[in-house]
Amino acid sequence: MRLGLSLAIICVASAATPAQAEQYFVKNQAEFVTAEKKLVAGDVIILANGRWHDFEIKISGKGTKAKPITLISQDPGKVVITGQSNLRIGGEYILVTGLVFLNGYSPTGEVISFRRSKDDVARNSRVTEVVIDGFSKPDRYESDYWVGMYGKNNRFDHNHLSGKTNKGVTFAVRLDSEESRENGHQIDHNYFGPRPVLGSNGGETLRIGTSHYSMFDSKTLVENNYFDRCDGEVEIISSKSGGNIYRGNVFYHSSGTLTLRHGDGNLVENNVFFGGGKDHTGGIRVINRKQIVRNNYMEGLSGTGFSSALTVMNGVPNSPVNRYVQVDGAVIERNTIVDSKRITLAGGADEERSAPPINSSFRANIIGGSGDGEFVSIDDDDISGIAFSDNLLIKGTVGKPISGVNAKSVGMTRHSNGLLYPDDPASQNVGIAKDLSPVTIDEVGVSWYPKPRNEGPFGSGKTIFVSSGEDSLVAAYAQAEAGDTLQLGSGTYVVNKGIALDKSISIVGPAEKTGGAKAVISFTRPSLVEIKQGGNLRLANLTISGNLAPDSVGNSVIRTTSYPIQSNFVIELDHVTVRDLVVNKSFNVITLGKSTVADRVDIRNSTFSNISGTVVQAAAETEDYGQYNVEYVDITDSTFSNVQGKVANIYRGGRDESTFGPHFKLTGVTIENVGKDPSNASGASLELHGVQVGNLSHNKFMNSAPLKIVQTVGTPEVTVTDNEFISTPAPIVEELEWPGAPRIDLSANIFTDAKSK
Repeated sequence: MRLGLSLAIICVASAATPAQAEQYFVKNQAEFVTAEKKLVAGDVIILANGRWHDFEIKISGKGTKAKPITLISQDPGKVVITGQSNLRIGGEYILVTGLVFLNGYSPTGEVISFRRSKDDVARNSRVTEVVIDGFSKPDRYESDYWVGMYGKNNRFDHNHLSGKTNKGVTFAVRLDSEESRENGHQIDHNYFGPRPVLGSNGGETLRIGTSHYSMFDSKTLVENNYFDRCDGEVEIISSKSGGNIYRGNVFYHSSGTLTLRHGDGNLVENNVFFGGGKDHTGGIRVINRKQIVRNNYMEGLSGTGFSSALTVMNGVPNSPVNRYVQVDGAVIERNTIVDSKRITLAGGADEERSAPPINSSFRANIIGGSGDGEFVSIDDDDISGIAFSDNLLIKGTVGKPISGVNAKSVGMTRHSNGLLYPDDPASQNVGIAKDLSPVTIDEVGVSWYPKPRNEGPFGSGKTIFVSSGEDSLVAAYAQAEAGDTLQLGSGTYVVNKGIALDKSISIVGPAEKTGGAKAVISFTRPSLVEIKQGGNLRLANLTISGNLAPDSVGNSVIRTTSYPIQSNFVIELDHVTVRDLVVNKSFNVITLGKSTVADRVDIRNSTFSNISGTVVQAAAETEDYGQYNVEYVDITDSTFSNVQGKVANIYRGGRDESTFGPHFKLTGVTIENVGKDPSNASGASLELHGVQVGNLSHNKFMNSAPLKIVQTVGTPEVTVTDNEFISTPAPIVEELEWPGAPRIDLSANIFTDAKSK
């Protein structure tokens, strides 16, 4: 039953407790410290409504099941914890509710810790109806947890955790001491809100255990939680211990999988995965021994490989605990997988991962692909260790015939629970049960705090009309609010003070007409726009000239600040002309700096000419930790000429395989006289290092330096097809880790010289 505590309820409850129980209404931190030292069973501390800044809350004591020690807000949601603050809970039977952590970050490694100190861990304690919203460390690569759970028999329920942007698991169950193992924790009815792409390893939403302690059982129940757009990295849930139950959770449009990474004897049942066709949405990945996966529903999942709707991995013979223990004794039954791109069996098979699944069963599942191509992919020749029986394949093909997987065209109808079931009466005993009832988003989290909407950053506000002139654009921006559009007329706009962008803004010129006047922006500072925390930028129907820019190191039309940016951001250019960036040898159009990640850089229908630097420079993370600066770069139907640097420079180094990006697309583009200046050290017109998904097709390269593509770890899917190269060398492809032929499609390209045209 949902707690729904309020001050009135606490008062009623305390009236029934013995006379020694006290209520402490505290208005400042000194009063809290005094009260906390006196706590006995049944006592209540009530925090006064308001903002509590730089508040490190420590609470401990010995409550009882009937008389817990309680920390509560005066009114739910009206106590806002800001600045460098956190909460540490020790003792037993402690109850905390009603707090909001906002506009700050923890000065330690956890925002909420079920451990007051190493020697004082929480037992039989509960945190409910608490909010942590965007409470991230300023540097996205400084790690912490939002919740660290220790001790035994603790519960975390009906809480709201959303918007973590820095490295580190959102919620971690720790097994690093004997008293925290076989813990009986319960994590239920929580709202795990959007977690943006981290651009690095360490972006899991929930992790139970670590590889070091994975031989121990945790016995934690994760039930009826809602994972909404959790995209941090390839693992949404990373199970690294044994004996856990993952039941009744909903994964909505979340890239990644519930991964049974380490540990044995876990149960995954009654979970629902809605991918909505979003990139890299996956289901369940099975590794290790005696895992049970039953009665789960997956729909609209687009992931492949390790992020397939279902992946059963190959293992490493005699594997150390931190690698891949062979799948042994897995039971996979009565699941429904529909409208999804891939199931992968014996996933990741290679020279190291050479041990296929054994002693396992795959029974009474409904499986159906999203197309007519190969749906069930088999990565190893030997899958005899999986016994298949009574499975129904309703769409798609299997990599090789499997007895026990029967293809049959069956209609599916959506029932009142929102899930699809077969129409055929003969197929009623396969797939999920009729009584599977997914938890709804309204049943999780707190009722008094809004859940973030799924909407784009642009166009939600008002339109502000801006006349041409000197600094009129800067003045208009100062009056604008997030989501507003600055509508420019024809004429020249001179910007003498760079725009420090800390909100989502569209700057739009007059719609293009043949022979019509344009809006032309010139700027006298090293940059036109500097993106800060909270900034998103859309430019459309504009001409931008560098003719007034000073000769400064690091000039760029758009650049990020020199310090880290917590939030991800979007840059869009549509029908934009950029010209005459020639005042020095490194004048870029877009420069993404360290500790920044763009969700998307989208350039379409645009023209770039006479540029001394690079158009999209996203190569600041060169330490080879697997970090990178941009998730998606899409460049379509545009023209680049006389660019001395590169069209784009994208870099992801290192050996980490925990991320899906970067992604790069170049289609319908003309590139002429690009990358040939001696100052361009790599000698490439476009350089992609470690890009995981790339599509370069139907482009024309004329009198330019070659493409350079460097493949690193993972399973990159890069195609360079149907392009025309005129007086331009063939692409240069390097493999840094893969021992075989380059993993790239270079088909159907045409190479000619200018004379033959």
